[in-house]
Amino acid sequence: MAYFERMRDIVSEPFSSDIIRQRTASGWQMVAIEWRRELPNAEAPGEGEFDEAVPYGLRISDDCKRLEADPGEHEVLVLMMDLVTQDFSYAEIVARLNEKGYRMRNGQPWNRVAVFRMVPRLIEVGPSFFSSDEWAERPQLFEHPRAAEESDQPAKQSHTWRGLFGRGPRT
Repeated sequence: MAYFERMRDIVSEPFSSDIIRQRTASGWQMVAIEWRRELPNAEAPGEGEFDEAVPYGLRISDDCKRLEADPGEHEVLVLMMDLVTQDFSYAEIVARLNEKGYRMRNGQPWNRVAVFRMVPRLIEVGPSFFSSDEWAERPQLFEHPRAAEESDQPAKQSHTWRGLFGRGPRT
């Protein structure tokens, strides 16, 4: 896997094409150009509003300069990830979250649509969960594949994560 070094130039004067030529000659590739403008008063966010949503599981720090982990939301993310890796359906995940008393940011009980909308966030934070000591210490609750094969009960067909992504029902 290739490793990349990144550099960000802060432009404080009119942009010169000489900078691009120098960086390219040194082996750098231009990846992005970012633009910004001052918002007119009519478009500016109101008092206490943000123009970007704070990702679930994080909150604004007391000094308002950075984002930090929100312990309550972190618990919800860990539980969701735990249930997803065990191939629970949306309805089962919702039931577990609500049984444990967890609520969405707006104070409402969890629902299937809200859990579905959390999938991109779970994908984003998943690698950090799987590499953390906290995750490694979690008990392995997965069914042994042989136990299900030897069972007298037929495999149940449900709308699970595995079923949605084409790997068929759990067996």
